[in-house]
Amino acid sequence: METMTDDRIEFDEPSQAILRDARKLLRRKERKAAGEFLVEGRQAVREALRAPGVVKWLFVQWSAARDNKDLVDLARAEGVPVYAVSEQNLGTLCDTVTPQGLVAVARNVDVALGEVLHPERERVVPDAEKKHRRRDVGLVVICAQIRDPGNAGTVIRCADAMGADAVILSSDSVDVYNPKTVRSTVGSLFHLPIVIDVEVDDAIAACREAGMQVFATDADAGTDLTDLDAELERPTAWVMGNEAWGLPLEHLTLADKTVAVPIYGHAESLNLAAAAAICLYASASAQRAHEH
Repeated sequence: METMTDDRIEFDEPSQAILRDARKLLRRKERKAAGEFLVEGRQAVREALRAPGVVKWLFVQWSAARDNKDLVDLARAEGVPVYAVSEQNLGTLCDTVTPQGLVAVARNVDVALGEVLHPERERVVPDAEKKHRRRDVGLVVICAQIRDPGNAGTVIRCADAMGADAVILSSDSVDVYNPKTVRSTVGSLFHLPIVIDVEVDDAIAACREAGMQVFATDADAGTDLTDLDAELERPTAWVMGNEAWGLPLEHLTLADKTVAVPIYGHAESLNLAAAAAICLYASASAQRAHEH
């Protein structure tokens, strides 16, 4: 054990076995086998630590330890082992060029589809540290064949910001525990239920069974988002397709309605995450206005 004399913070140093196990999580196969993943950066690590029982280990770069004393204290309060490492060792736990000085090993947080759609589930809001009971699920986004980790992470972040109840990723979408996906969520991964490895038709059927209408986005749809009006007040599952080719016909036909996001300028199209944010915002605004 070594001590930082200025702030009198004592740290253990990780064994080579611990570092080796953490480094393995940069590979998808190893993440899947271990049921664990890496979380990098202050905001994401903070939100992971606020989720009970999620963080297994926290690694802090020596030179960044004083600036992150609050997170070190939070980790220790939660009983999480904290290890100080060199810049070189921390770099072996990241896939970024300039690591932010903090990396956590976290346990998988995805949940089963049935758990998400259960009408009496409890939702924990970390900032308020209170449980809010919902009688039903009002807003869900289904990601179908989303392959870009940055897009997937941003959709999760947008869903969190709009108060959505869950994000569902199809079995052929990017790994939600990919380090870039995790970074792109900026901690939102730990705020709302995430379902993975579900077939799109199964997800749509389950949402409809839970009393939700299903809207699929399609740039060529005859219905614009602005045409929906009062329909947006109802519980809704939005289906967002692949970045390059959108949704295939078999998935479009499963939806209750296909919807286009109108473009008023000269851009050919919207980024997937931008389109998702607009649709989720429209639904969230209409639902909250209806509730009040």
